[in-house]
Amino acid sequence: MFKANPMTRPDIQDRTEIEMLVNTFYERVRSDEVLGFIFDKIAQTNWVAHLPKMYAFWETVLFRSGGYTGSPLAAHAKLVPLTNMGPEQFDRWLLLFRGTVDDLFSGKHAVHIKNCAEDMANVIYSRINHVPDPRFDPANLTPEQRERYARYKSQPQPATP
Repeated sequence: MFKANPMTRPDIQDRTEIEMLVNTFYERVRSDEVLGFIFDKIAQTNWVAHLPKMYAFWETVLFRSGGYTGSPLAAHAKLVPLTNMGPEQFDRWLLLFRGTVDDLFSGKHAVHIKNCAEDMANVIYSRINHVPDPRFDPANLTPEQRERYARYKSQPQPATP
């Protein structure tokens, strides 16, 4: 497992670092006892197609330049009847994602991508399970979260099955 020296960890600057992050993260996911089987056995993820899509997704999230199109909500909602998609799975996903970012990077982009991942995980979890986001209290949002939430609410939301 690659782990950068904390004193020399770079920030995420471009697509190259996004690809390193995504590849390292999904290596960890695939070997994880909580998540691995969901991707490999339940979703039967086509990794050759999935990884470039995730590069584009995170590049779009971080730099608004990745050209991602798709619906993460719909993709996750399809799994609900097939396996548990509860707090344990989403908490584990976040733990692995944050740990991967922290092992490889530091800086404002690294912090931002972890915050975005947490926001998305909570929104996807609550929407696909039809429960309120347990951490959501509008009074506690940061200005950045308020801005993202306002953009999110102004966009048409895909229907869940």
